[in-house]
Amino acid sequence: MITKRIIPCLDVRDGRVVKGVNFKGLKNVASPVELAEYYSRAGADELVFYDITASYEGRRLFTDILTETAKKVFIPLTVGGGINTVNDFDRVLKCGADKVSVNSGAIKDPSLIEKAAKLYGDQCVVLSVDIKRVDGVFTVFSKGGRENTGIEAIEWIKRGVGSGAGEIVVNSIDTDGVKGGFDIEMLNAVCEAVSVPVIASGGAGGYDDFIKLFTALPKVDAGLAASVFHFGEVDIKELKKKMKDNGIEVRI
Repeated sequence: MITKRIIPCLDVRDGRVVKGVNFKGLKNVASPVELAEYYSRAGADELVFYDITASYEGRRLFTDILTETAKKVFIPLTVGGGINTVNDFDRVLKCGADKVSVNSGAIKDPSLIEKAAKLYGDQCVVLSVDIKRVDGVFTVFSKGGRENTGIEAIEWIKRGVGSGAGEIVVNSIDTDGVKGGFDIEMLNAVCEAVSVPVIASGGAGGYDDFIKLFTALPKVDAGLAASVFHFGEVDIKELKKKMKDNGIEVRI
């Protein structure tokens, strides 16, 4: 049985970790370097670092903050934000990232996934997809959830996996920051469509939401969250204990 992963997410803007609701109303939380060091010690299985305004602002990811963060982390680190070329992959990997998350860059140039997978291997390429229901259809949004692409999400994810993406992060804009639980319906649709690891993101409000996620959807490989961890509402070690008590395989 493969153990389920718990992954804190650092949404970084102007060198600080921020968090909002439904991708809006961002508030300053903390230093990414300090938080990364804390989570690395606190039992997190992996860590995600997103430069959340890089694509929207049309710039490259901040590598100085990333390099400092990577030095403090002794668990796998996934990095995303402003990844538009294979050179961007190379740059962040050299800064200490283990995996690279691509989102808007792949929408602009779908061949980026295949190029990166051939250079660095499928396991290095993470396709992150921001999804919102539009007239009942799972629809892909780009530029930090600001822009409706009109692309149907499940077909886009299947195409990404076919091109070499080794992992999928499903960001539900509908549930992001609301703390009402993960988007089970959306996640189930993705799990049924692909066979690579699927990471659930958006909606965690407490311990029970993770238990419900992994119980309802055994195919989901990991739960990703931000504010519940940042503000101490969920302690990672306590969460893992509760998961184990509920028969969910986890690394203690």
